[in-house]
Amino acid sequence: MGSNSTEKEVAHDVFPYLRQYKDGSVERLNGTATCPPNTHPHVLSKDVIIDSRTGISARLYLPKNINKDERKLPLFVYFHGGAFLIASPAEPLYDASLNTIVAQANVVAVSVDYRLAPEHPLPTAYDDCWSALQWISAHASSGSGGGSEAWLTDHVDFSRVYLAGDSAGANIAHHVSFRAADADPEVVVRPAGIVMIHPYFWSKDPTESELSDPVRKGMVDKWWIYACPSEKGCDDPLINPYADGSPSLAGLGCERLMVCVAEKDILCDRGRVYYESVVRSGWRGRAELFVSEGEDHVFHIFNPQCQKAMELIKSVAEFVNSRD
Repeated sequence: MGSNSTEKEVAHDVFPYLRQYKDGSVERLNGTATCPPNTHPHVLSKDVIIDSRTGISARLYLPKNINKDERKLPLFVYFHGGAFLIASPAEPLYDASLNTIVAQANVVAVSVDYRLAPEHPLPTAYDDCWSALQWISAHASSGSGGGSEAWLTDHVDFSRVYLAGDSAGANIAHHVSFRAADADPEVVVRPAGIVMIHPYFWSKDPTESELSDPVRKGMVDKWWIYACPSEKGCDDPLINPYADGSPSLAGLGCERLMVCVAEKDILCDRGRVYYESVVRSGWRGRAELFVSEGEDHVFHIFNPQCQKAMELIKSVAEFVNSRD
């Protein structure tokens, strides 16, 4: 018998992230490495369970020099990228990125470990991240008995909660902010702002930059259709914020918005249009656009020590700490 006789048949090859076999099993090709918490000289971190029923967890980060009697700090709620298919807060590149942000910005951070497609098809990731914000919100009133995590109750200024994410995580931040806008402010904290790094939005109608790179465009099309197999395809409101059924951007649930794009990223045009659309929508907040010239998608994750990555993180830190 040949060696191929023992190989499983591939049902979906979602390059470069994973393969799904006809028996239903999934082999992830990227984003599977993990590292333990508490690996930074200036930042403490630990893993906590948010919902024991679903298994949703998070990695929490706290500056080591913090004192309980000092002023409370902003909270940076982070949703990682990976096309909704791969990665986790424990992935070494993401863990290093959060450590850097916490050290630079002097914030408390919650990096959410939401469940991934295809085992948990969308909208599971959105629901998990919404549950994480509800869990965080339970700590806002320390006397209510709703939250017991001391890193949050002792050190967080809940009037300065920022939703943040890269790529798919930035998409999640967009949707969670709208849920927060519609929720009872006595139950769920209203985010002060959103930091969207190279946001993953898409549609059936390509931009100029997408038309110039048909191979990469085809990959992004496939990622979304695989992660969210709906009849609306790439015009599902989850991926296209202007599609029928999408809420008006004027209702974005925060007062401040930072959109970061990278010049060579195939998603760059989408990020720019999103920023411009929010500004024109009648939304009453303050928005800013940060452009990394000559860089590609989530370059700061893969090359965190480069000058452009340090400039990006510095700008994010300044945004989160600004009270304008």
